[in-house]
Amino acid sequence: MSALPRIAVIGTGGTISSLGADSLDVLDYTDTNLRLEADELVARFPECAAVADVVAIRHAAVPSTAIGPREWIALAELIHATVEREPGLAGLVLTHGTATLEETAYFLNLVLKVEQPIVLVGAQRPASALGTDAGMNLVGALRTAGSAAARGKGVLVTLNDEIHAAREVTKTSTYRLQTFRSPDFGALGHVDGDGVFFYRAPLRRHAPETEFAITGRQDLPRVDIVLSCAGNDAWAIEAAVAAGARGIVSAGFAPGMVTPAERAALEAARRNGIAVVQSSRAGSGRVAPRRYLQRNALLGADSLTPQKARILLMLALAHTDDPAEWARMFGEY
Repeated sequence: MSALPRIAVIGTGGTISSLGADSLDVLDYTDTNLRLEADELVARFPECAAVADVVAIRHAAVPSTAIGPREWIALAELIHATVEREPGLAGLVLTHGTATLEETAYFLNLVLKVEQPIVLVGAQRPASALGTDAGMNLVGALRTAGSAAARGKGVLVTLNDEIHAAREVTKTSTYRLQTFRSPDFGALGHVDGDGVFFYRAPLRRHAPETEFAITGRQDLPRVDIVLSCAGNDAWAIEAAVAAGARGIVSAGFAPGMVTPAERAALEAARRNGIAVVQSSRAGSGRVAPRRYLQRNALLGADSLTPQKARILLMLALAHTDDPAEWARMFGEY
């Protein structure tokens, strides 16, 4: 019998690690403020030992709403250090709350420089709940991280027996188990009872073959997202400028439009040296770099959601001040 793959599990908290007041608490469990550390979560589901030789690493036990750019950088550094320190790792699993899981995944997809598969996993029901998805999701993530077929596909997200690419996946439902979806392109594969099966691979640039680095950084440039609504004036854009944003992502009407007042304010922000990306609030579809955007030196978000366009723009601004390079990056990543 072959040896089990050696997988590091780094815990950050979230619903997957949470304990509610009782087995029927699937709503107010965050009020207990009880979350398992990585080793405790793995121990709660002994089936993990049947699929992997787990190296559990305590890191944090927080809701994912408390995770942002500084925490992303710390996680990337921890992943790099873990790979150096732990010989023979086949892959790594990062347990994470689902609220911001897709953002952490995409950031890591742009900055990590390790060859091993990195799989993010969460749950929709706390570990203590009747019918929790925490255990099966964790086992599925371990199996995916240990699969040779997962290599070379960038950072992955695995929940509900589905495997998604970090760039494409988004949370689409507040409570349903099938919340994580890749609206335009679909899942990469599935975790079934007899194995891990991939049916396609992401083609955009991804870890570890990227140009972005976080060495020596403690934070990222400020980029704000402004959501368009019918009748909006320019106050939110002006507030972002006043707050010191180096970039603004406009989550506009599909296929990438804004109100007249917002349009004037975005153009003025760009003339004043602030990078502007036009995205869509629709949740699906490209925002193409049409003539209007190019004429005004605005960037199209392509198929990135506003929250992921923000991450790419943060890293682009940290990397270069050249607008032509920003445009190239939005075409490649």
